[in-house]
Amino acid sequence: MAENFALIVQLCQVSPIGKLLPGALYVHREALHQLDPILQNYEQQARINQHLSEATIIKFSTDKPKISYLFYPDFDREPHPVLTKSLVVDLGTLILSEWNYQNADNPPILHRKETFVTRDYPFYEQFEHLTKIESALGLLNSSYPIGTKQEWQRLLRKHHLDFAGDYLVCNLEGQREKSIIIDRHKAALVRKTLSRPARLALAAGLFLPETTFFDYGCGYGGDIERIAEQGYQSEGWDPYYRPDSPLIESDIVNLGYVINVIESAEERQEALLKAWQLTRQVLIVSAQILIDDSERGLMAYEDGIITRRNTFQKYYQQEELKQYIDSTLGVDSIPITLGIYLVFREEEKAETFRLSRCRSRATTPKIKTHLKRFEDYEDLLTPLMEFYTQQGRLPVAGELLQEEEIKAEFGTFRRAFQVILQVTEGEEWEIIADKRRADLLLYLALSQFSHCPKVRELSPATRADFKALFGSYRNACALAEEVLISAGNLPAIARACENSCLGKLSRYSLTIHISILEKLPMLLRLYEGCASQTIGRLENANVVRLSFRQPKISYLYYPNFDTEIHPILATSMDVYLGSADFSFRDYRDSPNPPILHEKELLVTADYPNYDKLVRLTQLEKDWGLLEDRKAIERLQGWQKCLEENCATIKGYQILWRKDADPYKVRILRAKINARRNQNKSS
Repeated sequence: MAENFALIVQLCQVSPIGKLLPGALYVHREALHQLDPILQNYEQQARINQHLSEATIIKFSTDKPKISYLFYPDFDREPHPVLTKSLVVDLGTLILSEWNYQNADNPPILHRKETFVTRDYPFYEQFEHLTKIESALGLLNSSYPIGTKQEWQRLLRKHHLDFAGDYLVCNLEGQREKSIIIDRHKAALVRKTLSRPARLALAAGLFLPETTFFDYGCGYGGDIERIAEQGYQSEGWDPYYRPDSPLIESDIVNLGYVINVIESAEERQEALLKAWQLTRQVLIVSAQILIDDSERGLMAYEDGIITRRNTFQKYYQQEELKQYIDSTLGVDSIPITLGIYLVFREEEKAETFRLSRCRSRATTPKIKTHLKRFEDYEDLLTPLMEFYTQQGRLPVAGELLQEEEIKAEFGTFRRAFQVILQVTEGEEWEIIADKRRADLLLYLALSQFSHCPKVRELSPATRADFKALFGSYRNACALAEEVLISAGNLPAIARACENSCLGKLSRYSLTIHISILEKLPMLLRLYEGCASQTIGRLENANVVRLSFRQPKISYLYYPNFDTEIHPILATSMDVYLGSADFSFRDYRDSPNPPILHEKELLVTADYPNYDKLVRLTQLEKDWGLLEDRKAIERLQGWQKCLEENCATIKGYQILWRKDADPYKVRILRAKINARRNQNKSS
């Protein structure tokens, strides 16, 4: 080996494949077959371990006869992937050494990824584009060390740079590239479905039968067509695709992902003001924020980025977007999800909408007793029952269509309600009133984050709610302030979580399905509302985690929550209440995503197949599948646990694997029986 090493070094130094550095040649595993045959044979002699073939980069040392196998699991996904493991083979002794960086605080990272691969590699152009950007910004030409994660992050901070996913973004105040011409119209997307802003506006109930809609900066006009298909009058304008269309005042105006494609700050502000001028009732403003997906290969420009399609993208922070809308229009915009805000023309309607987001569901109490006097007037009294269920109080003058008829028969609403109380449980009506009090307190407490509404800004119905349920609006405001103080008290939050009969309690958090959020104690609803009403929830989130070790709310999205016994986590978002900051994780392309266990603890007993889920969890405990919680947090760990226990789950049953070793099955059966006996004795 030693006598041929000089030839190996020479071939490494002249190799057109790979990245040559002092002391070594680095080659991606997909490019090995294009190396000189002598180098290929040399590398094959080092394959003394089957795991070596899984390495991402192969390092040919040129100072000693050694080959290193470097593992970068996120080579394709991350702009600067982290080294997780290194296996080094000494070709003189065939001794294998291992270095593990998985838990390292400051692991090595890669730069210039295109140099490790060949030009036909699927992501070569994207790698090359990123390197050009970083070189142009002086990041790779610096004498500053950048070989480890912390060194690289320090350099980025020094230059006020960051990555949004794979994409470099920054605020380049002194480095603007004024010569670039932006093709704004290329940012328009051909949509086959409604855009997120339009879809969420429909879901929020903003569209009434006679509502008119205008899409300002409509692009190809997809939302115009689809809103019209819903039966609403729908028009739009776009400076490139519909420049001759008239600007029409409308009830709802959509400014959908427009301000983030305008590179001029003045024109951006002008677009927002023009859209607001056209708005009669509600303006929907949306813009890209840093966690949203973007096109690959991006370049820093002004206070945003330029895509490879030569379109500008202004990426906002969530709070930055709200501040921009509010300061430009002189309003208090309402977040409905990440990157989407509503601006109401009338303050009363804005407050009604805010209150609607705090409203919990209630069911009209059932008739328990037969009474002829009630049965004779049931059709007349049913609207009164429905009103009380909605408001938690009796109507005031002018609120109920049947008022004249009811008063003609009973004299007052209160006397009519006495008849209703004779055939229903009075306690159930009191629970409804308590629910409405909690809803109103939640609304007032959350209003403190922007402004506490004045009485004149409330609708007549809401003013009547406060008077009936609190005695006065002033009393309600005083109570709301007390409740809000409690929401900042983590020990109080911890006690509320620990005492909750709903949700899955762990050491530092309470996790629930979003459907039971409104059933939590008011303090916990307020705690969650501090995140959802100020930052917004992760779209489609169906699980909420309330942390009480630190002020943090997490939103998790399990696409198959209702169809899988052990659903897989797709995306999650953590909202940090102390700083109003948030972080986002996407597991959709991960080979080892988090997996959910004991699903029944997150829901209530009326959830479909609840009893079967409870029985299955008990079986899993009997089999010992849930003993090592840390090991089964993720999919591969769970699969390994099932394999080690010769188990497979089919429906709501645990079965023995068909290929299980009979002797091992006997041992496992004995352990299962021992656990069951222990549970019975305890």
